[in-house]
Amino acid sequence: MKNDIPVYDISTFEEYKNAGILVSRFGHYSRQYLHLHSAHRHSFYHLVYFTSGSGSQTIDFQNYPVMPGLIYFMTPGQVHSWSFNTEVEGYIINFSEDYFKSFLYNPLYLENFSFFDEHSGDAVLVLPADAREKVAALFEEILNEGKEARAFDADLVRILMLNIFIQVSRGLSLKQQTQTNSYNQTLLKSFKKLIETNFVELRFPKQYAELLYITPNHLNALCNDLLGVPAGQLIRDRVILEAKRLLVNMELSIAEISEKLAFSDHSYFIKFFKKQVGTTPDKFRKQDN
Repeated sequence: MKNDIPVYDISTFEEYKNAGILVSRFGHYSRQYLHLHSAHRHSFYHLVYFTSGSGSQTIDFQNYPVMPGLIYFMTPGQVHSWSFNTEVEGYIINFSEDYFKSFLYNPLYLENFSFFDEHSGDAVLVLPADAREKVAALFEEILNEGKEARAFDADLVRILMLNIFIQVSRGLSLKQQTQTNSYNQTLLKSFKKLIETNFVELRFPKQYAELLYITPNHLNALCNDLLGVPAGQLIRDRVILEAKRLLVNMELSIAEISEKLAFSDHSYFIKFFKKQVGTTPDKFRKQDN
């Protein structure tokens, strides 16, 4: 069986595999793990705060500029790569999915922060000037905690990280925070989570509506009201995203990718991809590599 694009676990970083977290200055990390500049996935959460330098990065095939003050958050499974024009500095934290579960009473606490939702549009942010110094100081405190073993140091690191999340979250608009607490937003989040785990097998909005105990019309109206697109488009977009992720791996044939995504035959997959993306899978693969 041919492998997908590389997937790196927290245990990839040998010295951190038992701690479940890696904290570093970005420049050191970037030079130490040069292979992570190329397209890859993580099985852990990943955040970076840039304080200097320039270039670009790609997260799930969307390009973002690298600039001072930019912070981004990635959830497990996303495809990522960097390309820098200059030396880049800042801070990086990688942490496992279980890192907060033993600490917080609510294991889903991180879902309160919209930037840990890859579909929210909040995952890549430029912090306002008044927040940058506060966030940088918190990263420095986290780095200092790692210099020597002390009682409760792991719990303090978790508290400092939550402080970063809260500081960043406060910078988001009041409208976004209000929406996060609304019933419709909660329902939309549930729909997105169902798509994430079922998009290969379930392709129709009515199937998800049944799981959510609402009508297909309700689900469609919800998506149109909050996102401006029908429910079916969210499902198709997730299938296309996975197709793009698989196409990065040149070892997988179009037929194998079609099979992985449960298309009845690869010719239908090609038609579907071209209709959604505007180009064939083969042409997309060539332009992306």
